[in-house]
Amino acid sequence: MTRAVKILVLQFASIGDVVLTTPVLRCLKQQMPNALVCYCTKGVYQPIIDANPYITKAYYQDGSVYQLIRQLQAESFDYVIDLQNTFTTGLIKAVLGVRSYSVDRQHLRQWAYIRWKLNAMTDQHIVDRFMATVAPLGVENDGRGLDYFIPYRDEVETDWLPETHQQNFVAYAIGGQSLTRRLPVLRMIELCLKINYPIVLLGDKDDRKTGDEIVRAVGERHIYNACGHYNINQSASLLRRARVVFSHDTGLMHIAAAFHRKIYSIWGSTTPQFGFYPYKTPHVRLETPGLGCRPCSVTPTGSCPMNHFKCMNNLPFDFEVKELRTKKKFD
Repeated sequence: MTRAVKILVLQFASIGDVVLTTPVLRCLKQQMPNALVCYCTKGVYQPIIDANPYITKAYYQDGSVYQLIRQLQAESFDYVIDLQNTFTTGLIKAVLGVRSYSVDRQHLRQWAYIRWKLNAMTDQHIVDRFMATVAPLGVENDGRGLDYFIPYRDEVETDWLPETHQQNFVAYAIGGQSLTRRLPVLRMIELCLKINYPIVLLGDKDDRKTGDEIVRAVGERHIYNACGHYNINQSASLLRRARVVFSHDTGLMHIAAAFHRKIYSIWGSTTPQFGFYPYKTPHVRLETPGLGCRPCSVTPTGSCPMNHFKCMNNLPFDFEVKELRTKKKFD
């Protein structure tokens, strides 16, 4: 009988980063049948992890990292797969003291790109860098893209939506980790008018006020503000049903990619060259061309360092949503 191999995967960063690790989990489990794939992340991401059939056991950081490390030390892992590569994950690896493999996050290249606008980033999606991390274990990318599993209890029923949005709708994820990753409200309103189709706004409770402003400007018949009404899995259920998805650079964009939705991704302070664009799904990138100040950050920032925010204020809406040509639009 072949001994089970216990593998610990580390990723604490964000909802999007957790979703982007799912091909690694699937490929580890399917290509190493004797693997027990364990996952370690923040407790807030538990709803994303619980339904994943490729995860044997999960560990959550709800307190200090030292409490988490003591819990992990009680286990006997054979390998640690570090898909974040930060001080915290480095500490965990050092204490556990087993063979580990860490993703190349290209920190120096990122710094040069942000600071000096020298784009030496490799033309490689972050998922492919994640998969390269487990290549020494003989695991290869199966090319199937991202996974997202929705528990039955979180499936959104059709009659939960307004009658105007029960047959077809566009989903627009209006959130983002920072203001510089989101269109200003007036531009969101302009975008919704441009789309000219029933739209479901998605986001958390912090996005509720913005959604209400859009509803007041465009009208309840055209816009359903679902921000804060649904949990992350229910929001995923709506993304899966959407005809197309518009999204800022945020976790819901990657969840939509897991369902192979057509995505119109909106880019401000960050750029797709960092490798976090929609993976293995049709997508259109909406960016302001010719700006020498982009990217200004790969992490959340509070305001435009140039005080003009041209990346979002000047972003052209010259696209056509071909998927909506033959469908009924607003009256």
